Formats: sequence, C-alpha cells, structure tokens
Amino acid sequence: MDRRNFLKIATLAASASVAKASDPLRVVVAGAGIVGAAIAYELAKAGAKVTIIDKEGPASHASRGTFAWINATWAKQPRDYHRLAQDSVKRWHELEEELDIPVTWGGSLEWFSGDERQARLAKQIAEQVEWGEPAAMLDGDAVAALEPRLQLKGAKLAASSPNDGAVDPILATQLLLAGAKALGAELVYPSELLDVQTNANRLVSVETSTGSFAADRLILATGAAQALPLQFAGIDIPQRTTPGVIAITKPMPPLLNGIVAAPGAHMHQRNDGRFVIGEQHGAPASHAERLSGRPNDYPDRTLAAQHGQRLLAAAQEFLPEIADAELESVFIGWRPLPLDGHPVLGTNPERPDIYLAIMHSGVTLAPIVGQMVTQEIMGSELERLAAYRPTRTFESVKRY
Repeated sequence: MDRRNFLKIATLAASASVAKASDPLRVVVAGAGIVGAAIAYELAKAGAKVTIIDKEGPASHASRGTFAWINATWAKQPRDYHRLAQDSVKRWHELEEELDIPVTWGGSLEWFSGDERQARLAKQIAEQVEWGEPAAMLDGDAVAALEPRLQLKGAKLAASSPNDGAVDPILATQLLLAGAKALGAELVYPSELLDVQTNANRLVSVETSTGSFAADRLILATGAAQALPLQFAGIDIPQRTTPGVIAITKPMPPLLNGIVAAPGAHMHQRNDGRFVIGEQHGAPASHAERLSGRPNDYPDRTLAAQHGQRLLAAAQEFLPEIADAELESVFIGWRPLPLDGHPVLGTNPERPDIYLAIMHSGVTLAPIVGQMVTQEIMGSELERLAAYRPTRTFESVKRY
C-alpha cells in the first residue's frame, strides 16, 4: 500500500476508533469476493471486529469470472433497483478516491441484432433518461466519434450510457480487503466454513477448517454456492446460475475507450491495456457433467484456448484490430443469480445472526451493499431493502 493510501486508511482508522465500543461487534464474513470485501471494509470502518474467511482465496470464483461492468442501465428493473445501481455507481467514484481503485470511466455502447429488439432498446433508453441517466441512442457518426475503431456491422443505432465504467475485479477486491485489514480486519484463507455454534438461538462462534472464531454475526457473501444459505440460514435461495466464458488478453495499445456490448461479444479494455471479452452464455451446456461441479478452469489449456479464440473471433467482427491480441487467460465465470435477478439481503427471522448477501450485479452493487449491510449489521434496519429479503417469494424473471 503506498503512502497516500496509508494516510487515508489511517485517518479512517482514527475515526473508526472513536466509534468503537469497549466490546466491538464481532463479525465473520464468509466469502472474500468483491461483495464480501466491500462489506468487510465498511464494517471495519464502522468499528466492528471483522474476520473474513474464504475457502480458496480472494476473488477466486464469481469475482474472478465477471465481465466487471459498472452500470445503471436498462436491465436494472424496476425503478427502486435501478436507483440502487445509480447510488452504487456514485459510491464507486468515492471508493476510487478512498482506496485508489483504478476504474475505467469510458461509458458504454450497446446494440442488438434485429429491428424489433433495437426498437425495444430505444424505448428502454428513453426510460433511462426519465430516470436520470444521460443515455441516448446514437447514430453511426456519433458512435464513430466515441469509438473510431468500432464497427456496428449493419446496425444504424447504438445505445450510449456515458456514466458506465469497468474495473479489474480481482484488483478491486484486493484493495478493498487491504483497506479492511488496515482498519483491523483479519483475512484467513484457505478456510472453509463448516458449522456455527449458538446459545439460546444467538450466534456464539463460527467453526472453520482453520479453527473457531468467536462471532456475534455471520455474513454469507458466498456467491453462487447455493447450498450454504440453506445449510446455515435455513433458507433455500432459488438461483439460475449460468456459466459464461471470460477471456483476458495480454496488454495491447489503446483501441477502445469504453465498454462495448455487441451482439454475441462484450468487451472492454482496462487501463493496463488488457482486453476483457465475455459472453453471457458461453460455456457449452452440452458439457453438463463437467460443469456440474461449477469449475472455473477448463480441464486443459487446449480447450481453454479454443474457447478464447472463439471469443476473440466474435470480438473481431466489431473491432478488427483486436485480431492481433494474444490470450493471457480464459476461464469460466459463474454468476450468482437469484431467480428474480435481484439481490438477496437480510436474515431468516429464525436465525437472526446469519445475514445473506447474494446477488448478480455484484461488481456494480458491491459498494452500496457494503454500506447498507453494515448499517443493518450495526443495528439500523433499512426499509429500502425490504424488497430484497431472503424470505420473499421468488418469481422467475429474465431480463438479459
């Protein structure tokens, strides 16, 4: 951590020490992905005694395999969920300053194949404008002014969302965890969550493969690990978690300014020159047996390279100069996706000390979720989160 960052954290630590009671709340956060890291950071700022555990290590699953698009776009429905995303985008700007997290704020361009879907996109963008987003449908000339190397391949219009950004989720997670540790949090991995001990229905300790941790609260920020909410909180959260391929290239000269969501190919270029290329339905469902264990890695490099080259070919249709890219890594991303597409935030009243924090849009929502979960853990129930409780009725909704 550099000197500038250290001084920032030291100031936060001094503020947190004023807030600490003689016996600070002891919180174990299970899951060292970007959501768990953001929660741990905010809890440490609030004066809690925080321990973060992870079965493998920081950002080793969902946070590793995400496209990492920070946005409040048309898919964030309904209005209250969209406002949540807007507030989190603002919080990303604050975190960028607090922890020196590098974010690429280049906006996004998105379009679909087919006139009917494009017409629906135009209506969705008009709604975004009503909701306070500076979005617009741009013609080819306007798109070329933003992204001179990009080809629309027959599309006449593309949706522009200039507030959008992208981040390296592994680096962001590491910096959030470093911020939490600088404020007194402990990070333990590999450490598998095994059991909890209670007394009169109140949490006493969390049992792990690396020992027992005294705890007043346990937060499950465990992503797509669907069995854990049922095992520990007594609630089965229905998910439709799906695999998608993420390919990352070696650094290249600047070719893109922002995020591109083209038909069949999503891509953005990080500040370090690496391209991130993704697709929502990339891992072949025909490999059901191999995918049943939700692996992040392919069984061999040859198969990984084949899928990576497939993504590169799709991206090349819209950005010809990416043909010179060399693949650095290819892996399978598993999105934690509750059935209705919305976050799961809260507790089972029968197990009030075990809090669930599971969601899609984890990268977008992590900063605001970190703040709101901290408020609730420290004793202030938020009416704003009423729609996202784990006890709600889940209906199947698909927006993307």
